[in-house]
Amino acid sequence: MLEKILDVAIKQDASDVHLVPNLKPYLRVKRELVKLDKFAILTKEATQECYDEIVGKNKYKNDMFKVQRRLDCSYEYKDVKFRVNISLSNGAVVITMRLIKGTLPPYEALGFPPVVATLLKQSQGLILVTGKTNSGKSTTLNVMIDRINKTEEKKIITLENPIEFVHHSDKSIIVQKEIGKQEDSRSFSEGVKNALREDADILVVGEIRDKETMDTAIEMAESGHLVIGTIHTKSCAETIDRIINFYEPKEQINIKYLMSTLLRAIISQKLIRGNNELVLIPEIMIVDNVVAGSIRKEKFSVSELEDLIQVGSDKGNVGYIYSFAKAFVEEKLSLDTIKMYVEEQNYETLNRVIMQMKIRK
Repeated sequence: MLEKILDVAIKQDASDVHLVPNLKPYLRVKRELVKLDKFAILTKEATQECYDEIVGKNKYKNDMFKVQRRLDCSYEYKDVKFRVNISLSNGAVVITMRLIKGTLPPYEALGFPPVVATLLKQSQGLILVTGKTNSGKSTTLNVMIDRINKTEEKKIITLENPIEFVHHSDKSIIVQKEIGKQEDSRSFSEGVKNALREDADILVVGEIRDKETMDTAIEMAESGHLVIGTIHTKSCAETIDRIINFYEPKEQINIKYLMSTLLRAIISQKLIRGNNELVLIPEIMIVDNVVAGSIRKEKFSVSELEDLIQVGSDKGNVGYIYSFAKAFVEEKLSLDTIKMYVEEQNYETLNRVIMQMKIRK
């Protein structure tokens, strides 16, 4: 049964598969949930069979699931990789499967300003890609790796959980490591620490989720490496706020200084269902002297940083308002859709930017 569901998911270019007891299987296609009516309602036994198919006889994964009552793992079917989360609901197995695309879009398709490509050539510093779950962070990260691989002679180490896209060394040497107790490295922080001894030029951290990983990423950047990582936040300014709050108040002055000197850029993004396709909406903050000064202030202000992004387009900054306006002018998003993501207090600014774009067009 699992194979038949996955066949449909692959054929319909779904992003996710949802297997929940007492419901029919569901797919997520272009952000919409689609019920697979031709399949029977899943029983508790049916989802358990799917679990057995995915986990197999892997004793370690079985034991981990029994202890933690959840499991993150990977699965492969017909050369398509899936990122799998397994949990429990009322004692029954619930499975969510994310399809991992086998190809990457070209770097140019991201629509980033030229300054981002320039930053990828730097030898030292910290670049962060942020966004909520399902915002396309992993795709952006892998497109960046692919760009460096094709244009620069570097040694790149990636730390991922799981490895989603397999890179093949071109001009660069790429070493990909999966994070997990039985994988290549037990944790992101341990993987970062070991990378210091591996003569890497660039380190890619699939997820910076705590102070320990942040500390080791900073140490790597301070020691003369380029570090590219992801954080689950919804904007550039919120990312700085989140990092500062990893630390105790007495440590925050130091971390603000380190961020202002090591951070090169933050790329925050949203992936929104548009008129014909999913549309990438980026916010980009380039850390120049003015932005660095704002980060270092004793009382950090999210709103001040947001204002600097809006007025710094000449330096490569891209605000969310600009990106939404551009998507509307290019007929990728409707105004009603955009207003679901833009606060009412910003409607006037949005309309003004749209009018300016139409005049220039």
